[in-house]
Amino acid sequence: MTQWVPDLEGRQGPRYRAIADALSDDIANGRLAPGTRLPTHRDLAYRLGVTVGTITRAYTEAEKRGLIGGEVGRGTFVQGQRHMPPSDPFTWTPRPEPSVVNMTVVTPDHPMSVPMMGATLAAIGASPNLGALLEYAPHAGLPAHRAAGAQWLTRQHRVLASADTILLTTGAQNAMAVALAAVARPGDVVLTERLTNYGIKTLSAVEGYHLEGIAIDEHGVVPDSFDSACRRLAPKALYLVPTLHNPTASVMPQARRVEIAAIARRYGVVLIEDDVFGFLLHDAKPIQAIAPDVTVYVNSLSKSVSAGLRVGYVVAPPALVPRVEAVIRALQYSSPPLPPEVATRWITEGSADRIAEAQRGEAMARQQIARSILPASAVCGHPSAQHLWLVLPEPWRRDDFIAEALRRGVKVTGGDVFAVGRAAAPHAVRLGLCHPHSRDELARGLRTLADLLENPQTAMLSIV
Repeated sequence: MTQWVPDLEGRQGPRYRAIADALSDDIANGRLAPGTRLPTHRDLAYRLGVTVGTITRAYTEAEKRGLIGGEVGRGTFVQGQRHMPPSDPFTWTPRPEPSVVNMTVVTPDHPMSVPMMGATLAAIGASPNLGALLEYAPHAGLPAHRAAGAQWLTRQHRVLASADTILLTTGAQNAMAVALAAVARPGDVVLTERLTNYGIKTLSAVEGYHLEGIAIDEHGVVPDSFDSACRRLAPKALYLVPTLHNPTASVMPQARRVEIAAIARRYGVVLIEDDVFGFLLHDAKPIQAIAPDVTVYVNSLSKSVSAGLRVGYVVAPPALVPRVEAVIRALQYSSPPLPPEVATRWITEGSADRIAEAQRGEAMARQQIARSILPASAVCGHPSAQHLWLVLPEPWRRDDFIAEALRRGVKVTGGDVFAVGRAAAPHAVRLGLCHPHSRDELARGLRTLADLLENPQTAMLSIV
């Protein structure tokens, strides 16, 4: 940490602005190099004989100008042209602070993949096999891409997969569509959690599946509810997210996973397991690894490596592989081979693992920030997730809270978005912690929400 002290002599205006101006000048003249760690707020306040609040305002002003970047638990650093300090993959390039903090989606930034992509594309462009990547691939994907996918899912998700049982798709949403079409027809009953991923709701509406929600508790799908629905409704499949459930971020215990698989076998129901968040929690064994004979497993690299690659995977029981391949052929013929080629190179050289590890660390850091700001009584979900479930205390109603949060510059997603059927949606909201550009932006939004939770009566006066 540098002993930097700004020279404020002759500078006009408020002290906080004078400090920010001095910082700007020292960066411009090379006195402060990119990546330099600045003094703490308290230390610099002591050296200058000002309040800590003045230093906080000065650093905030400097950050708005793109001069510095603060990271909770690490300190404040001088910004450079790209990621500063170089060893930290989650210090982004400066950009204007958005007026609205968007927590409606669970799509993380992938700053490490930006410089990697250029180098990888250059290497692919110089490859003698480039021409093959510009042609149609086999319906299930190129063998090398399938083998790399199996390697990735085995290593990062503990899945029982081989090149023969894995098929490529364009992202997890496409993988879900393929899996459902392989086991169900329009009009068939498909079960899911009473609160579920919005993607399965839209997919079922478009394809004509009859979606039925079943009871969940803090551990996921309730076995008795699943058993009862199987007897009453003769469903074709159960779609579920057992690891870091979307939206509640719960984790299904191992014993319950075994019980759910046993019920599926008993009634001949296919489990469609969505495990996009599984890389964040290595001690949660997928249901597919427990019951590969009744599970069609779907995943993608969107949460772990790069959302824009749109690389997804389906792992199916051997007897279902031809059917899944036929569906892929009917829906899209095959996935374009260029994105999986990028993914394959990153997987085999270890870059994908490094990105996933950085995402795990970032998710935990952001959860710690959230839990230090929000009241513990309102926060639900596992502390490794990229999102959390916020249960609203009385007298808040879900729609009023969402409207007031937006009025104050924070966007969140209401529980009604995830509700299936006619069951009443809870007065709760999902917060996507990984989407805000920086930890500071996230903290700003969370403080706004915490203020709403702590002062509901004052806030609700503005709604009337």
